[in-house]
Amino acid sequence: MISIFLFNLKQYGLEIIPSLLLGFLLSGIIHEFVPQNLVNKYFGKKDIWSLLRVSLIGIILPLCCFGSLPVAVGFKKKGMPLGSILAFLATTPATSISAILITYKLLGLKFTIYLCLAVILMGIIIGIIGNLLKVKNGMKNESDICPMCEEVSSHLFHMHHQKSFRKRIISILTYSFIDLPKEIGLELVIGIILAVIVATISPIGILIKKYLSGPYGYLFAIIFGLLMYICATASVPLVAAFLNQGLNIGAGMVLLMAGPITSYGTILVIKKEFGLKVFIIYISLVAILSLIFGYLFTYF
Repeated sequence: MISIFLFNLKQYGLEIIPSLLLGFLLSGIIHEFVPQNLVNKYFGKKDIWSLLRVSLIGIILPLCCFGSLPVAVGFKKKGMPLGSILAFLATTPATSISAILITYKLLGLKFTIYLCLAVILMGIIIGIIGNLLKVKNGMKNESDICPMCEEVSSHLFHMHHQKSFRKRIISILTYSFIDLPKEIGLELVIGIILAVIVATISPIGILIKKYLSGPYGYLFAIIFGLLMYICATASVPLVAAFLNQGLNIGAGMVLLMAGPITSYGTILVIKKEFGLKVFIIYISLVAILSLIFGYLFTYF
């Protein structure tokens, strides 16, 4: 079993590492050259176009669920509508450049395109409903919300003003291959190891084929996705392993959508910033829309 585990680990590494390195590099370029004031300018209105822009930017920004929290809090302080904030919180951690590349590598072009379109539509729908809700406009300090927000916020909102080409290259490489791996590296390793375990231990495959190939797969995916947070990039190989062992492909889509969006940090921040009502509506929409899009993918 150990030899099989090491073989599967090697195979996953060969498939994932090139796409992962490319994704990290592209993420660093976006982080360096896309200014924050440009983001603020186009996301501040309660219309469908603002939500569409938020969702499109969200699926490529190099931020995990935790990384998006201080940014969302900053958006609230700048007066951004609730719908845009919730759309940002839904789409940003759901996928990224790295996750898109690895999804294409492991699950194919059709799966990748559908996932991106579903995440964008999810963001727009959540945003529209969010704009209909009434919330208090009180300001709060990020450091009062979660211990890590202040540190992460200062890092994410740092504007790169280096003039020389050399300093910009250093900044891109530093963010791509030092800062970003520090942020999601552990979760990525855990996700890959879990994927290899699923692929290696045959009883897991038997259980999946017996109980999760049909409707129960959706129930497993939504419960597992809401309770266990794994970043978008790390969740792809895990879902691929589940699918290879017989998990319903629609349930795999549900897990890829719901898993990266929810975390205990998200729960605490949304509940404290916008109240219990908004939190319940947000989580319910994530669960319901993930199930709908997952079932539709199986149907189509």
